[in-house]
Amino acid sequence: MPGIRTVISIVTAVVLAAAWALPVSAGSLHGLAKKGKSIYDANCAACHQPDAIGKAGIAPSLISPQFLSIASDKFLFETISKGRSGTAMPAWGDQLGKKKIRAVIAYLRSHAKGPNRSAEVDAQRQSMGNAKLGHIWFQSICANCHGVYGQGYAADGSGPAIGGRDFQRLASDGFIRETVKHGRDNTRMRPFSSSAGLANLNDSEIDDVIKYMRTLRIPEDL
Repeated sequence: MPGIRTVISIVTAVVLAAAWALPVSAGSLHGLAKKGKSIYDANCAACHQPDAIGKAGIAPSLISPQFLSIASDKFLFETISKGRSGTAMPAWGDQLGKKKIRAVIAYLRSHAKGPNRSAEVDAQRQSMGNAKLGHIWFQSICANCHGVYGQGYAADGSGPAIGGRDFQRLASDGFIRETVKHGRDNTRMRPFSSSAGLANLNDSEIDDVIKYMRTLRIPEDL
């Protein structure tokens, strides 16, 4: 008999597959990913590059192992469908429709090098940090790439916008925490919780940054 955790994992996978209407067989996923590549090449490659690795100052990488491991299908679907206000990322929902967007997601998922941890990450505790302390860390460490208001490439930085309402709505504290701690391969986002990173922030300091990030708003006149 399977253990309770195994049963929960199976049920969760079935529920998620049903919710997003994604085929679950390997053959179906392969076919969907192949279709998604064609859609990606025609609509997304101009900014995110033909290999989806992104380009600093233009568009972020969509195949970073760390990103694919913590970004949920909902995160990807709503970003593609509704776009990101205040950035060059338009809404593709009307043009592509749900089925084509899900095919693009399947294509991106085909680059994953590990399990999808998004449910676990999104369930992490909310930050209880100090926004005033986080402001100091953000302006001294993060603003150089992401802009003082989190406006990203609009500030001529190498990091994407993180102060817009769409990112703030979709990114959980766990998503931000994992990104700050471990960085992103194939990008200029280094880890910030080790001596190998640009700063060796502890868990409390990272929570301070998250708390401050939740106060960011990109001014409309920028």
